[in-house]
Amino acid sequence: MTSADEQRGLELLREAGDAIVAGVARELAGWVERSVARILDAWGRTPPDVRARAVRDATVAGRVATERVTSELRALFALDPDEQRVTPLELIRSAYREPTAVLASAGVAPVERDEFAERAWPDDTYGLVIHGLGDLGDDELAPYQLAWGMAKAKVIRARHEN
Repeated sequence: MTSADEQRGLELLREAGDAIVAGVARELAGWVERSVARILDAWGRTPPDVRARAVRDATVAGRVATERVTSELRALFALDPDEQRVTPLELIRSAYREPTAVLASAGVAPVERDEFAERAWPDDTYGLVIHGLGDLGDDELAPYQLAWGMAKAKVIRARHEN
């Protein structure tokens, strides 16, 4: 039998998960495009034709990243909380892969990163890893990571206190 605390935690977990998926679906493609443009601007050595191709490729990469990450998020949220082995942010952080491929294809040199970033994300050669949901461009999305974590903790605690 599910306790009231567990039930409420499951409802909050679902609400936070739905908001995260909706926010990622809404914001991630734009984040990919902005990330590519930002690095291209900072590098400043991309010939106009290569830059134009990279901008077009970033649009496609944004759609691909959005589909991949939202699919992974839905799969995570479909699992029972006891079976979830990663957090939504871990999945969202992987979105650096698509813009990285676009930038590498355009011949952009890797950026200098700190030691922690190099150890934690060795293949994020452009320093694009998302550190929080607000990085996607919607500050109102940021609190849902915390809400999700607190809801999951509520469920786990309710299940294992008895």
